[in-house]
Amino acid sequence: MPARHHRITRGQDYRQIVRAGRRVGGALCITHAVLRSPGEPARFGFIISKAVGNAVTRNRVRRRMKAVIESRLHSGVSSVDIVFRALPAVAEATFGELRREMERALDRVERDARRQRESEAVSA
Repeated sequence: MPARHHRITRGQDYRQIVRAGRRVGGALCITHAVLRSPGEPARFGFIISKAVGNAVTRNRVRRRMKAVIESRLHSGVSSVDIVFRALPAVAEATFGELRREMERALDRVERDARRQRESEAVSA
C-alpha cells in the first residue's frame, strides 16, 4: 500500500484532478493527471464505483491497482497527482491486463509531463 504522502485523501483534491486534469482513456480505467511542483511526491487516488461490482470485487480491483502503483513508485515517478477511475470492464480483467493498461496510461502521463516541463523551461 502506498505511503500516506503518496495518497490523495481529500474529496476536493479528487474533484480538482478529475475536472482539470489531463485525461487518458482506456478500456478498463480512465486516468486523470495534474502536474505538481518539481520535487513533490507523486500522489494517487482510485475511484471504483458500485457499477464495477460488489464490495469484494471493488476491493480486489483497488488492491490490484495499488500493487501496480507500488511497483511504479519504486521506479521514481514524482511531481504528479493521478486519479484512476475504474470502468465496469475491470471486474472481468486479469491482473496482467490491468497492469498493462495502467502502465500505458502512466507512461503517457509521464511523457506529457516531460514535454510540458520542457516547453515551460524553454519559454522561461
